[in-house]
Amino acid sequence: MTTLSLPGQSARTSSQEVDVALTYGALRNDLVGGSSFWQQGGSLELSAEAYHGLGVAMSISGARVSNIQGRGVNLTTITDVFGPRYTWTTRRKKIALFGQGLIGEAHGIDSVFPSPQGTTTSFNSFALQVGSGVDLRLSRHFAIRPFQADWLRTQFPNASTNVQNDFRLGAGVVFRLQR
Repeated sequence: MTTLSLPGQSARTSSQEVDVALTYGALRNDLVGGSSFWQQGGSLELSAEAYHGLGVAMSISGARVSNIQGRGVNLTTITDVFGPRYTWTTRRKKIALFGQGLIGEAHGIDSVFPSPQGTTTSFNSFALQVGSGVDLRLSRHFAIRPFQADWLRTQFPNASTNVQNDFRLGAGVVFRLQR
């Protein structure tokens, strides 16, 4: 069977591979009025290729900040998102570049969210995450992810637009499970 590939891209085989990534992440949140703050946390990500670089990814992320800008307000954010991913791999499979668009839910916990009844300490919201990253393969079953950047849109109540456009930076390790 002959397989065609783009210049610099390896021909794909039918081996089944699932990647499990554990990453540290910093999430920059913009507040109404122009100020911002950072949350620190991590992610667990699963991804699998289905056909010629096209595949799926699932990510569960958590981030936390205490005493936002000295106001005594905390925030824990947990997102669970799923969607398509495209991965381009070099011929020798040492470098993999990926881009993805994921949708799901964001959960805001231990904070203050305005509501018609006053305030609430938790809220669930739609989440959209779009981003890309780089994996550097060190061995058949292990890679490092030196860089991942994502735009994360959520819709938590904030007494203004109820929209957050946040920026996440991450890095970590990737374990490749092959069959």
